[in-house]
Amino acid sequence: MTAELLNAVHSALARYVVLPTRETADAITLWIAATHAQPAWAHAPRLVIRAPEKRCGKSRLLDLIEALAHDPFITVNSSTSAIYRSVTDDPPTLLVDEADTIFGPKAAQHEDLRGLLNAGHQRNRPIKRYNAEAKQVESLPTFAMAALAGIGAMPGTIEDRAVIVRMRRRLADEDAAPFRHRRDRPQLRELAHGLDRWLRADLDALESAVPDMPVEDRAADTWEPLIIVADHAGGDWPERARKAVLALTADHDDQEQSLGVRLLTDCRAVFAEDSAIATAALLDRLKRDPESPWAAHGPAGLTPAKLADYLREYGIRSTTIRFPDGSQAKGYKRVHFTDSWHRYCSNPKDAPKKSSPTSGAVFQLHSAEPVEGDVA
Repeated sequence: MTAELLNAVHSALARYVVLPTRETADAITLWIAATHAQPAWAHAPRLVIRAPEKRCGKSRLLDLIEALAHDPFITVNSSTSAIYRSVTDDPPTLLVDEADTIFGPKAAQHEDLRGLLNAGHQRNRPIKRYNAEAKQVESLPTFAMAALAGIGAMPGTIEDRAVIVRMRRRLADEDAAPFRHRRDRPQLRELAHGLDRWLRADLDALESAVPDMPVEDRAADTWEPLIIVADHAGGDWPERARKAVLALTADHDDQEQSLGVRLLTDCRAVFAEDSAIATAALLDRLKRDPESPWAAHGPAGLTPAKLADYLREYGIRSTTIRFPDGSQAKGYKRVHFTDSWHRYCSNPKDAPKKSSPTSGAVFQLHSAEPVEGDVA
């Protein structure tokens, strides 16, 4: 019965909105179900619904979530103080449409709300406020699951703690039934009540569950409630949930790579099989890729000083390299990159096994063994 309840939620989503993949629909279904058991969770995952343009269905999806989630609280036109005082030990589900405005040019107007959304991912992260009337400091809880819909990416502090849904405008042959609030919402609320009855009866078991997670660290914190719900439901949901985790986290990692990790990855390709490269040669080859950000990184492209700043964060520093012709120049050793390549780059190999596209006479000047005893 419990797996069928999740299937019914999944079908409702598919009826009214076109989602990019089945894994996305599975993740949203489990996120909605998890809102009904928030007292059991150590973390409150965010659901980020983002689109590149208007009319991609994000607001309609938020309408469905409002009808299916536990105690939905829409923050449109709500004062920040009202939102704070609505978050209790058994919190509502916060729903924020046009969330990009909260983090955009007018972000200063929403500083308190941004603080709640950032802090409320984990339990026991209250915000302190001084109550002038009572002349005392208040401790306001922040823990609550939240769905945020907007155009474009949300800040990393939000997306790193979120299940991310990338909506897109539907094609003419992609059908979705029209959603009418008065006609259709009552049926969805019945599904919500069913989720509530099912999960609220098993809060102790949900809280003590230790599921096998396909991801680690912060991603595991975010996805754990969804995996626990899937395991509790049974059927094919445990397998579907783990496939959704891997699909959506891989998509996020590919598209949200930091500039520092991009630099490490590009340096790995530049090094190929060489043990050391002069700084000037490294920069030249980084800038040759027309799809890389390095040629346009600043007025003159990536500079030696900026390159050093980026790499220093990973413990990588330049040194003096002596070339076969007796000349020497500042440059970088492969051995100083390998640890960071293993830690931060998706491919654990130090470098691709193919020859460099710029190998030959020009590159011979740039490639050499480092001088023994060089000062890093």
